[in-house]
Amino acid sequence: MGFEPQETGLDQSVCSHAILDGGYTEISDMGADSRTVDNPLYVGDPRVKFYAGANLVAPNGQPIGTLCVLDTKPRTLNDFQRQALQTLSRHVMMQLELRKKIRIEAALRAEMDHRVKNSFQTIASLLRMATRKVQDPDAKDVLALVERRFGAVASLHSELMGQGGKGKVQTSSYLEQLNKLLAASAPDHVTIFCEAEPGELQAVQASALGMIVSEFVANSIKHAFVGDRAGEIRISLRRQEGGESWLLECRDNGRGHNGAVSGADSTGLGRLLMATAAEQLSGRLSTDFSANGALLRVCFRQ
Repeated sequence: MGFEPQETGLDQSVCSHAILDGGYTEISDMGADSRTVDNPLYVGDPRVKFYAGANLVAPNGQPIGTLCVLDTKPRTLNDFQRQALQTLSRHVMMQLELRKKIRIEAALRAEMDHRVKNSFQTIASLLRMATRKVQDPDAKDVLALVERRFGAVASLHSELMGQGGKGKVQTSSYLEQLNKLLAASAPDHVTIFCEAEPGELQAVQASALGMIVSEFVANSIKHAFVGDRAGEIRISLRRQEGGESWLLECRDNGRGHNGAVSGADSTGLGRLLMATAAEQLSGRLSTDFSANGALLRVCFRQ
């Protein structure tokens, strides 16, 4: 403050003397000190006459610079001011070390993210290869279920890494990623829409929600839109009860069957997984089947 340059070159720096002198250096009058009498800061503008600096000491004990104060007139600091300057220098080093650790952590997290994504891609490819080779219908269903679950986990991982590993995900961006994943595997005659109010979910909540959505969409595609029957699947997540809870709604406009719709009416493993996911959310799961389609609701608290 009060000194325009943000840093000084070695030919002007008084800090080079301070680093060699010890932990703290004070020069009351630079014109009366042989070390600084010809220093450009003193002989030229802004005609600095006072210098006090406390060393910035790295964890290995090596001084790397100083935190200093300057004045255009001679002065002498009192004991409290000297102690304050040295305390501030230690705080500066703490902040520098913290920034260094944050950069290292970010680099490690990026490397981990890269390796995990590569692993996800490898496993997803193996699952698709296995699904194509298997002939048993039940085995195909199980492999397809695992692939969907894996896709939901991959979306969750991507969203968590995008949030800096905070353990929370943004509802809108997470469902958007999940929608892209599901839409990529859906047939051309089925359109999937996802919308979510802005908010945050814990990672475990997002994982359970992804499971429910993935299974509903898969069951609807398999049972509600047989052949080339065109249809829509709509997923919505919105707040309830003044923002203290969430309502997930999954619906399709699939074909009816004797007053019921088979879109989400799965009594197999998929249905069990959806019920388990709802329990993980500590939520209430309900279904409604009519000639106009299937509707699944899950209400859970924030």
